[in-house]
Amino acid sequence: MKNAMFSIGLVLIVPLFAIGAEEAKLAQVFSDHMVLQREKPIPVWGWGGKGDHVNVEFAEQKKGTTVDTHGKWMVELDPLPANAEPSELVVTFPDGAAVTIHDVLVGEVWLGSGQSNMQMTVSAAKDFETEQAAAALPLIRMFKEVSKAEKEPNLDASGEWLVCSPKTVGSFSATLFFFGRELHRELNVPVGLINSSVGGTPIESWIAAESQRQHPQLRSTLEPTRAVAPTEEQLKANYAKALQNWEKRLAKAKAEGKKAPKKPKDPLVTLARKGKAGQLFNGKISPLVPYAVRGALWYQGEANSHPGKGFAYQYQLPLLVSDWRARWGDEFPFAWVQLPNYNRPGEDWSLVQEAMLRTLRLPKTGMAITVDIGEPTNIHPKNKQEVGRRLSLWALGDVYGNEVEATSGPLPTGHQIRGSNVILSFSHTNGGLKAKGGDLKGFEIVGEDNKWVAADARIEGSKVSVSSPSVAKPIAVRYAWAPNPDCNLYNGAGLPASPFRTKE
Repeated sequence: MKNAMFSIGLVLIVPLFAIGAEEAKLAQVFSDHMVLQREKPIPVWGWGGKGDHVNVEFAEQKKGTTVDTHGKWMVELDPLPANAEPSELVVTFPDGAAVTIHDVLVGEVWLGSGQSNMQMTVSAAKDFETEQAAAALPLIRMFKEVSKAEKEPNLDASGEWLVCSPKTVGSFSATLFFFGRELHRELNVPVGLINSSVGGTPIESWIAAESQRQHPQLRSTLEPTRAVAPTEEQLKANYAKALQNWEKRLAKAKAEGKKAPKKPKDPLVTLARKGKAGQLFNGKISPLVPYAVRGALWYQGEANSHPGKGFAYQYQLPLLVSDWRARWGDEFPFAWVQLPNYNRPGEDWSLVQEAMLRTLRLPKTGMAITVDIGEPTNIHPKNKQEVGRRLSLWALGDVYGNEVEATSGPLPTGHQIRGSNVILSFSHTNGGLKAKGGDLKGFEIVGEDNKWVAADARIEGSKVSVSSPSVAKPIAVRYAWAPNPDCNLYNGAGLPASPFRTKE
């Protein structure tokens, strides 16, 4: 839905600033080797002197506009079909100077964001040598947004488009690349991927701060943080003391022939990378708006799974989706990767997984369930090929309307309590529900005593019946409710069921 008035009950603040001294400029995301989104209007923008006239020419279209009072200009090209033949986009400024962008393709464009598992490169994924040898795929391109967290919205993006080849693929986001490769194979069109991600970052840094402050459930999570946050001078002083203590321990370890202690991290460096609320949105998402994309992919949650943080994710993820859509003026498809199996203490890992499941209530959303392809002792599992494939099944089926085996693993749709049994219903049971590798496991049941016990579970068509001899009057059931669960419910397409519970 392309609508500048698209409303989600938020007051949007879109700052506009002049750039430089009336500098004639095209936004950086429009650069050599870029991919433009097919079959949608294509905004093209930049900056210049107030009142100056700017022309944009591409694919036999010529559009003109005038630089506004804020020093910004924008034109909108008409929708175009996919085109794998390299073309040129030319922008002409009043003094006759022209900027020519070479090797421009038209196809499918997806924005990917999140923390380290989105940032993780193909070179760090499994089977890199094999993937590298097969990476001569010039119709797949990636733009890596390299800007940093900012206190105010960035005017312009920073980065470059790279053409996929054995030489460049190692630096591509693995999840985005393997997703894009599946789209390219199935759709036979160019694919552009925009990677704007930073490792170790919380979701609150990726959502505009004013939107979080307007959210009743999130406002309280921001205010205390701002009130008690140490100053930069305090952080510097604390770090200096920590370094002194580390140097003493290091000298002692060397003298005793022991392993060197880990050097403390500079908190100011960490703060600059992670940013406070909204600062990664300002630095790395805002300057990309409103570049035309088909949709967005999100791979994050680890940083919000620490004890005491997970509860807020049920509000944060829906807000991120709705806020980004509103700022683009486009209810574009949006999917995320559910947290995988991993040995994280406490319940917050499961709370974030649950929040991701609940956010599917938003229209045009999807989720890759990965509870079976994580690594219990590695928060950065290497099998990004399967992560990308599962995301692509959703996109190919739900976004593009192709016939696929399934777009998701089984998702709970409701339950009934019948005596001592709880009957669970599921969607996405394509090919029927299956217990992989033996009897069905991973289910727990609870009665009025609030003591969860392992349950007996059996598949009955598209439903699962759960019970326990020790629970005569059950009130709730949960499945895979642990950071690294032993569970095995799948559909006939080989996709796992999401962790869930029927009652909080």
